[in-house]
Amino acid sequence: MNRKVFSTLFLAVFAVTLGVGLVVPLLPVYAYELGASGLYIGFIFGAFSLSRTLFLPFFGRLSDLKGRKPFLTIGLLAYFLVSIAYVWSRDVNLFITIRFVQGIASAMILPVAQAYVGEITPKHKEGFMMGLFNVSLYAGLSIGPLVGGMVKDTFGIQTSFLSMGVVSLVGFLLCLIFLPPRTYEKLLTSGKPPLRYRILVRNRYIGALFIFRFAYTSCIGLVWAFLPLLAHAEFKLSSSAIGVLVMLGVLISGVLQPPMGLLADRFNKRALIAVGGLVTAGAVFSFIHAQGFWGLFVANTLFGLGGGISVPAVMAMTVIIGRRTDSMGSVMALLTTGHSLGMFAGPILGGIITDTFQLSLAFMGGTVVMLTGVAVTLLLTSGFRAWEEA
Repeated sequence: MNRKVFSTLFLAVFAVTLGVGLVVPLLPVYAYELGASGLYIGFIFGAFSLSRTLFLPFFGRLSDLKGRKPFLTIGLLAYFLVSIAYVWSRDVNLFITIRFVQGIASAMILPVAQAYVGEITPKHKEGFMMGLFNVSLYAGLSIGPLVGGMVKDTFGIQTSFLSMGVVSLVGFLLCLIFLPPRTYEKLLTSGKPPLRYRILVRNRYIGALFIFRFAYTSCIGLVWAFLPLLAHAEFKLSSSAIGVLVMLGVLISGVLQPPMGLLADRFNKRALIAVGGLVTAGAVFSFIHAQGFWGLFVANTLFGLGGGISVPAVMAMTVIIGRRTDSMGSVMALLTTGHSLGMFAGPILGGIITDTFQLSLAFMGGTVVMLTGVAVTLLLTSGFRAWEEA
């Protein structure tokens, strides 16, 4: 495995997700203070996922054909420019537009970086290597909310927006300087063309993982959009306390990524997905009955545990499918599309339930979605091990 490439991608993804973590947990409360309703808060989060969903298939296939580096560098630079735009925004509708543009940039970063890592990963180490790489994602998203909350309480949210821009610029420079030219990338030297999407979408294993990621990230979107609002409106918690809560779930998932990835390489991946999915469903349901900071603390701890158990197994199966089809970028894009649709649907569902009934019941919708996702995924992935070894 190319350690230089892995380290560069690790640090770049850590930088950009740190920047996202600095800001995203603060947006619901900031938008609420600007007069946004629950549905508008859902749209602010959903706009990002909608645009990313629309552009993921396009950039995923192009990265298979043209190389990974151009899309990574352009996407990271765009993140920097979007961060500056946040500073000047005071209007809810403008926030939705900025989030939409940011989603386009995001479509060029994480799935392309994961595809790059998948290509340099040795066989039978898919779970561990993707779990290790995912530490960059979870570390950035866990540290970001904590630091972002403190920065906002001390200097104001505009400084948090500027901080996101700085770390995005660092990620851009890392990829620009240290990644090798695209002509040296494995996909361009192998000479094998990627499969077209019309063939990939017929693969039931891709469909199963798509559904699981949709269900799981629907819950993430719901929690990220409405946990800060629940903590602020019901329990009057500070931005720093909200940052700790959001950080907690992501941190626990991140710590578990490498060991659970190693376990996924040695044992039944489907079993890990089932266990992690059920724990996630239980965690989302527990938000309904949480009382105060410590109740939210326990619920978010369980939420992080569920993701930590299931995500490495999902990513390991994704890499295996990408390698078997010679379409790593396209497969990662399809699975990330499920991720984006979930991040779009979760906040919208939560917003509708909040405006129609009450805030706490929004988490009931997430519970139902997660349980359904687990059941369908287990059904469609039967026989995966035999297919992998064929």
